[in-house]
Amino acid sequence: MIFTLLALALAPGIAIILFIYLKDKHEKEPKGLLLRAFLFGVLSLVLTLVVSAIADKFVSLDHSSAEDLALYAFGMVAFIEEGSKYLFVRYFLYPHKEFNEPFDGIIYAVMVSMGFATVENLFYVFEGGVSIAIMRMFTAVPAHATFAVLMGFFLGKAKFQHKKAAFGLIGLGAATILHGAYDYFLFMDHVPGIWLGALVSLIVGLYLSKRAIKMHQEVSPFKPLTGL
Repeated sequence: MIFTLLALALAPGIAIILFIYLKDKHEKEPKGLLLRAFLFGVLSLVLTLVVSAIADKFVSLDHSSAEDLALYAFGMVAFIEEGSKYLFVRYFLYPHKEFNEPFDGIIYAVMVSMGFATVENLFYVFEGGVSIAIMRMFTAVPAHATFAVLMGFFLGKAKFQHKKAAFGLIGLGAATILHGAYDYFLFMDHVPGIWLGALVSLIVGLYLSKRAIKMHQEVSPFKPLTGL
């Protein structure tokens, strides 16, 4: 049973990593650097836990209040989690010489996010069992990937276009808003049917991610020139 839970917990993260790696069509990233990015994601989870524990000591929220739940979802969860991932992508991977095309923002952000989401998933799955594993396989872990694609899309733009700081912050903001919306609808579980809002958020995230991936594939400087 332990090995079954372990396999179920690891499977979605591995599948997403392979998917995004294959989408990097024009100039593959070094596998060692991708592994390092994944490990940065694990560290970002540790940073999240530390910052969240500190924040909990200073912020008191009423979880029966819609307004307080919004603050919790967008500020205490989404911003801290996405901010932790952003720090590792922006300051440890973004300056690297291998970050040499816009799509690299997406692949490195996804690798960091999958490091975060995979370890987080292990905790949830070993606590909740097979049903939780299957549910998160199609919801929470892919959701983390969509947040990362949006963040990475704008970091890719930041590196190779003007207004670099602005694009970076837009990426963090986009990931935080989508993440916060997804969580908020789940946290409002006392309202019947509102969880469908989380499903809509995930679908929107998947749609935007698909477009973001295609757009950065098209502008790669390594894309072969087509004949005249």
